[in-house]
Amino acid sequence: MALAFDEVATPGRAQGGMIWMPGGTFVMGSDRHYPEEAPAHPVKVDGFWIDETPVTNRKFAEFVKATDHVTMAEKAPDPRDYPGALPEMLRAGSLLFVQPKAVSGPDISQWWTFKFGANWRRPLGGLSDLRGKLDHPVVHVAWSDAKAYADWAGLDLPTEAEWEFAARGGLDDTEFAWGEVLMPDGKLMANTWQGTFPTHSTKPKGHERTSPVRSFPPNGYGLYDMIGNVWEWTGDYWTTRHPEPAAKSCCIPNNPRGGDTEASYDPNQPEIRIARRVLKGGSHLCAPNYCRRYRPAARHAEPEDTSTSHVGFRCVKRVEVRGETG
Repeated sequence: MALAFDEVATPGRAQGGMIWMPGGTFVMGSDRHYPEEAPAHPVKVDGFWIDETPVTNRKFAEFVKATDHVTMAEKAPDPRDYPGALPEMLRAGSLLFVQPKAVSGPDISQWWTFKFGANWRRPLGGLSDLRGKLDHPVVHVAWSDAKAYADWAGLDLPTEAEWEFAARGGLDDTEFAWGEVLMPDGKLMANTWQGTFPTHSTKPKGHERTSPVRSFPPNGYGLYDMIGNVWEWTGDYWTTRHPEPAAKSCCIPNNPRGGDTEASYDPNQPEIRIARRVLKGGSHLCAPNYCRRYRPAARHAEPEDTSTSHVGFRCVKRVEVRGETG
């Protein structure tokens, strides 16, 4: 998609299901929340196109039909990749949130289970299917599945900087993608957990999980579901903190790539040797009492080989433009 500068200079311009981001300098990260979001620091990004919504089941099905792609969740794990794993666990499946009636302590295994047979086609495992969910974000996709889709579409996964710039919608350094208040005038702005996580949901029955894309208001750039609904893969490796701000304004990094394979490992768990990537945006499971990551600055580490019922993705298209991006 070779686009000249004068064809893409208008912020929010739509084309082929993507929205043009004008590029510029913004404050990335936050000093007010979780430690991995700090320090807040200025970053530049060049202009780029980004999907208006997360990739849906409908779009992912087109990709699978065209390529015969088999997702990680549909393959039995190779025992050589998981030394010491119980043989009975080396079956195809994915992580599924199951709401408990009661919990004791912070052990996430009380609400997360590895469900044999769960995958993007069967999001709850068993005989579940995609009826009524074609316009929901695709889930149970590992990083390699998201990257394979992006490559097929002639696109890429966003860097963390690109993703956060787009999520802010032109609002620099505000708490949320829409301003400073989680629910302005009591209005729900994104698909996040309603009630007390993980035991009590006040959402209507059948609406506890993902929602169709465009169910909530777009941000200032016309992008939907940048916050909530599903976490989204980025191309960046995980780091436990952002780099310190440059001492001089002339040295503001331009679309930095986060981390490397070594930095993505957890030094406190050296036995875990699976690289981690950055997730952004929070999901329908984020709640004020548990995971307040329904903000543009929020970030989370996810092993590349892991798929879950609350992680999806969207893509970007980078172009070379003439002139200033503003």
